[in-house]
Parts: sequence; C-alpha cells; structure tokens
Amino acid sequence: MAYDVVIVGGGPAGLAAALMFGRARKRALLCDAGSPRNAAAEHIHSFVTRDGTPPAEFRRIAREQLRPYASVEVRDTRVDTIEKQGERFAVRLGSETVSARRVLLCSGLVDELPPLPGLRDLWGKSVFVCPYCHGWEVRDRAFGYLVPAAQWLEWALFLKSWTKDVIAFTDGAFPVPAEAREKFERAGVRIEERRVIGLRSNGEGLAAVQLEGGSEVARDVLFIRSPQRQTALVASLGLELDEQGFVRVDAHYQTSVSGIHAAGDLTTLLQGALAAANAGTTAAAMMNHALTMELVAEGAL
Repeated sequence: MAYDVVIVGGGPAGLAAALMFGRARKRALLCDAGSPRNAAAEHIHSFVTRDGTPPAEFRRIAREQLRPYASVEVRDTRVDTIEKQGERFAVRLGSETVSARRVLLCSGLVDELPPLPGLRDLWGKSVFVCPYCHGWEVRDRAFGYLVPAAQWLEWALFLKSWTKDVIAFTDGAFPVPAEAREKFERAGVRIEERRVIGLRSNGEGLAAVQLEGGSEVARDVLFIRSPQRQTALVASLGLELDEQGFVRVDAHYQTSVSGIHAAGDLTTLLQGALAAANAGTTAAAMMNHALTMELVAEGAL
C-alpha cells in the first residue's frame, strides 16, 4: 500500500495530524501501538472543551471524528522499522510493509520511573509529573517532591501554586546550598535529605514516604521528574537530538532526516495533550503544503 504520510503514534498529536491530513484529502495511515504514555492517568486536563475527559474516551471521540475522511486509515499496529528507499519510505508493520512519501513521528516518550518500591502502583493516582495536569484535583493537600538533581531543587517552590504544604525529598543525592536553604525556609518549604526507600499506600493512594532508618513522612501526593528517553523506533532512525534528548525539529517540524517530521512530547519539555495536539495540527499543515506542491509539480493533482 502507498500513502502520502504514515503517522506513528495514536495520541493527541497523531490524531490531530490525521484530522488535518484527512481534511486536506491526503492519504494518511495512522498507526497506534496501543501503549499510550498517559494510560495511567484518569483524565486529561487543561484541554479546552475536553477538560476531565478520560484518555480512552478522548481517543474514541477522535477516532470517531476521523471516520468521515475516507483518505485516512487507522490501524492498531506497531511500526517496527522505517527505511528510506529512494524518495519514499518503507514502513514495516509486522509482516506487512507500506510505502509513504513522508513520516510523522508522534510516538511520545518513555518515562523511566525511579525503581522505588510502591511507586509504580501509585503512578497516575498519587504520583504525578505535571501539576498543570493534576495539581487542581489534589490542591491544598500534603505534597512531596522527589528532587532528581540539584538544578531541579527550586521546582519545589513552584508547587506552592497548588498547596502551602510542600516537602522536597533530595534522597541524599546532592548537597543543598546554604542560599537554597534560606530561600526554602522563607517560603516555608521543608527539605528532607534522608534517603527515600519506598512509598506506603493506604489502599486508595499515597499515605507516606518511607525513609532510611524506618522513619516515614506522611504525604498525600508525590511529584517526580523522571528521566525520559526516546522510543526504540525513534532511537533507531539516527535523528539529531538536542542537549536534553528531545528530537530536534525546525519551524516546519522537519527532523534532521529529510522527509521525517516529528511533533508532540518527543520534541519538547512542554508536554501535555493540548500542546501535543497543537503540534500535530501545525506539523500536518506544514507537511501538507509541501506535499501538495510536490503532487502538483508531478501532475498528480
């Protein structure tokens, strides 16, 4: 099968891009591997008209709205490899290989959660990354913040937008500068420097952060800034990454490999459903312009 575009990833960025391509009458294949990054989240937030929508419901609505566009095909399948063959790309989907003029990567990132006992079971329920996504629902409760490195220490102060009760857990990973201690003291934010050895649940959510030596600190919520990495597929393509490990794109969402574009979380620290959908829409518009000019020059339109 031959397509104008293969979209890798069926989250907000990929779905928004597919809608744009459909409305522009381009033949697009959307591939969804079925492992969304926000699978543990109960709701999508900060997305106007969709605030509070469960992620699965968001995807159902988006797919339903793609149905009128006959040029768009959606498949629940993983993309195994992408190879440049002349002016086109060979995209392998299991035992089948399809051809595309362009590829749009909307595959998100992989969160590498700390190997902390109890954390995975609380992920998306009491342990979060983004306060814009989840802070309102847990406002004014007892927050903890697991600081990954010294440069992220003051992010604890940022959490005071949602609660006055914040404790920063450094896990003994770095010395805390005297200047930072003074700033935290003025802000009323405690710094806990003992090693964190686990999280205790009360059966419904987080009850306490467990420390080395047997002590516990009661907390309702824990925010983390976990390391992120590109998916194996993206890593295999040899794309240029920026200093933070995100795929580098230009104003047209073009990567360092001609014909491969990228949009959404894999390209930026500004992550979230609305930001990803906006990026997918814009990337598709840019790509559609180039594709249309190309097809007109070939006499195909």
